[in-house]
Amino acid sequence: MPSTKAIVFDFIGTLTDVEDYSMDESKMKLHKALVKVGFNTEPESFDAAYSHAHEKYRAIRYQELTEVTNAVWISEALTSLGFKTSPEDARIKTALNVFFKDFIESFRLRPYAHELLQKASEKHSVGLVSNFTYSPVIYAGLRRLRINKFFNAVLVSEEVGWRKPHAKIFQEALKRLNATTQTTLYVGDSPLEDIKGANALGIKTVFVPSQFYTLEFLHECKQKPDHITKDLCELYRRFEEILECR
Repeated sequence: MPSTKAIVFDFIGTLTDVEDYSMDESKMKLHKALVKVGFNTEPESFDAAYSHAHEKYRAIRYQELTEVTNAVWISEALTSLGFKTSPEDARIKTALNVFFKDFIESFRLRPYAHELLQKASEKHSVGLVSNFTYSPVIYAGLRRLRINKFFNAVLVSEEVGWRKPHAKIFQEALKRLNATTQTTLYVGDSPLEDIKGANALGIKTVFVPSQFYTLEFLHECKQKPDHITKDLCELYRRFEEILECR
């Protein structure tokens, strides 16, 4: 078997936990930020318009596996309320930064994440592939957690245009890491995005349960990763063994 050249990680859930975060509070702050920059709406009317647009694009994102950034459905919500705007409106981007501030601050490195990345980066190229609608959140999170230095390539679905489990985002990761399916190991917590997507290309996978996805859910989804570890600590301890038995 070819030796492992690249190790690719999912981000939220796999390397990080999310603690003490309230989506409702963030949506309230988003509305206030939009009002502050000139989009004066009532909270109830904005919430209804936002929810309608969000669900519309959520269906597109999950069915077609094409990524759509938050600015698109915020712009559509505001347009439906009578404002002239577009997803490129700088005022929307300003409000989005307010909206995501608490989420970024909720990231906590999972135990042994730093040690695992350190070990992986000593002899291998390390990549990150994240499904996220606003790429600045991922880059800010990596900097905040002080792990950005470990990655040779970072791919966010908003920038790539495709969401996991679509093959194209994995293929782009391999291209940037100058690796092949036979020389890459993928570590993730989502059975249907991480494990299904990587396995479909023939990339060896490691499933790590998280606060979002349990081992029971993995079995319910009928996905079969090449390896399962109960946490990152076990992956750290078994790291060389897992690489050798690819």
